[in-house]
Amino acid sequence: MLNAAALLLALLCAANAAEPDLADKLRNDSELSQFYSLLESDPIANSTLSLRSCTIFVPTNEAFQRYKSKTAHVLYHITTEAYNQKSLPNTVSSDMAGNPPLYITRNTNGDIFVNNARIIPSLSEERNSNGKRQIMHIIDEVLEPLTVKAGHSDTPKNPSAYNFLKNAEEFNVDNIGVRTYRNQVSLEKKESMFEAAGQHTFLVPVDEGFKLSARSSLVDAKVIDGHVIPNTVIFTAAAQHDDPKTSAAYEDLLKVTVSFFKQKNGKMYVKSNTIVGDAKHRNGVVLAEIVKANIPVSNGVIHLIHRPLMIIDTTVTQFLQSFKENADNGPLRKFYEVIMDNGGAVLDDINNLSEVTILAPSNEAWNSSNINNVLRDRNKMRQILNMHIIKDRLNVDKIRQKNANLIAQVPTVNNNTFLYFNVRGEGSDTLITVEGGGVNATVIQADVAQTNGFVHIIDHVLGVPYTTVLGKLESDPMMSDTYKMGKFSHFNDQLNNTQRRFTYFVPRDKGWQKTELDYPSAHKKLFMQDFAYHSKSILERHLAISDKEYTMKDLVKLSHESGSVVLPTFRDSLSIRVEEEAGHLHDEYASHEWTGYVIIWNYKKINVYRPDVECTNGIIHVIDYPLLEEKDVVVAGGSYLPESSICIILANLIMITVAKFLN
Repeated sequence: MLNAAALLLALLCAANAAEPDLADKLRNDSELSQFYSLLESDPIANSTLSLRSCTIFVPTNEAFQRYKSKTAHVLYHITTEAYNQKSLPNTVSSDMAGNPPLYITRNTNGDIFVNNARIIPSLSEERNSNGKRQIMHIIDEVLEPLTVKAGHSDTPKNPSAYNFLKNAEEFNVDNIGVRTYRNQVSLEKKESMFEAAGQHTFLVPVDEGFKLSARSSLVDAKVIDGHVIPNTVIFTAAAQHDDPKTSAAYEDLLKVTVSFFKQKNGKMYVKSNTIVGDAKHRNGVVLAEIVKANIPVSNGVIHLIHRPLMIIDTTVTQFLQSFKENADNGPLRKFYEVIMDNGGAVLDDINNLSEVTILAPSNEAWNSSNINNVLRDRNKMRQILNMHIIKDRLNVDKIRQKNANLIAQVPTVNNNTFLYFNVRGEGSDTLITVEGGGVNATVIQADVAQTNGFVHIIDHVLGVPYTTVLGKLESDPMMSDTYKMGKFSHFNDQLNNTQRRFTYFVPRDKGWQKTELDYPSAHKKLFMQDFAYHSKSILERHLAISDKEYTMKDLVKLSHESGSVVLPTFRDSLSIRVEEEAGHLHDEYASHEWTGYVIIWNYKKINVYRPDVECTNGIIHVIDYPLLEEKDVVVAGGSYLPESSICIILANLIMITVAKFLN
């Protein structure tokens, strides 16, 4: 029995001896061969792996293929403590000379990052070697420390943000200068901000961002504070998109937040948002491209940015012109190109406005195929570009004020063309949409502030329809009641048909609300499933189906020629007269008068709130009141029926009576 136990113990020892250690795992994994070859040639790393507990962060071969630097630092990937994913602290000391820290961050998705590299969770392994606990984490990016240029042996190997700022020319950062900003930090006696122990994020403007001669003088102590996110380390890969962080310039009289965002082309930007400003620091957003990201220092991380934050010292025109300097530069490069391709006159018009707001489509917004057909038509493009320009300073707060009682409507520089804003939510959850020329766009970056106005970046080009009548109804917040009524009655099913041309007179939500006052019982039933047939009959009266759509100008012209216009509908026809009416007010809350359109139907005047909303298969005219009158609605026994339904029922009753009589 004893001999059997001894044999079993011997077998277990042999099995343990045969178990591959971490070095074997690295040696045998073809996907990790590049890191292993570097590890093999480094005696200190080999010694650590043979004799000590450690954690090794191992980049994949694919990560090395993307790595742009000539040298990869093996010891920067090793720490001489064993940490599994759960036990990783906020910082660990690397085994590189000077022991520069590695920063561990976690995002809301549960991903874990070491500096800018994501740990690939399923590939982490824990092994024992010579009784020492060793853990390997596979990462998707090569870790890059801040290194000193040759010939500067006295420069700190593990510098603070201040050491970096003071000696930036001595570090390997692509020869990017920060002398101007450094001088301002010294002038304002803010060195302690960059020397502070802890884990902070520092945003440092490069010399290129101070081309405007007066700009450096605007960098005061508060602006410097606005470039620091205290007690938080943010590397770009781990940064949450558009998640505002409190800057060091956040107090009772001045409140500035900072956030990161990434364009679809991969470029990273940072933005300051001065929520509460003062006489020297205006409210609004300032965007800056990150030109050199993720520079680790002993007290956090530095990102070099192409211009200072918080400083608003260019006009809207100058802001747009800044995108001509570099073919890859900026989120509005394509918008600027389209303006210049159309002769540049629009830019001159903007320059002549003392107050202006631009709804600027993003670069991606111009990639839609339906826009290519319009780009060659200069007259059309001039109208479309003008639809994006407002002669007023409109930030989100002002739009929200206009939106207090209705969906805010704002005239553009394009004659008799209006934009319609809708604001939902508060704070960082605010969602702003704008409609122009049949297109609904979402504001993806609001309140980019300039000296004479604001720029809001939007995700679609206004005035170039990209959706059907149904798609427009579904997405437009002003037409939600009509959409709901058509959905449960299955009236909407036809509106996606691109083989037909529709002219749809759509009552806006406020119009249906007015019917609630006029016919309270009927209004309630209009939106009930049990009365879907009757709702559908009323909607059919509003939809003209033909081989062409009719603009308001078309309808005015036909009305003048014939006295009225008869439009074919699904069951019957719609007879109306359309007139232009000077001084027509679109809404009782509006403060601006202009010439508008009025529909005359059954001796009733109905204002056209939004004419000519173009869609890919027709046109929508948003009206202030449905084509409905008292005799259409009969309330009896708690129900109502439109006149057409009453006729059908009466006919059926007569037929039943006749049948009984014949029997």
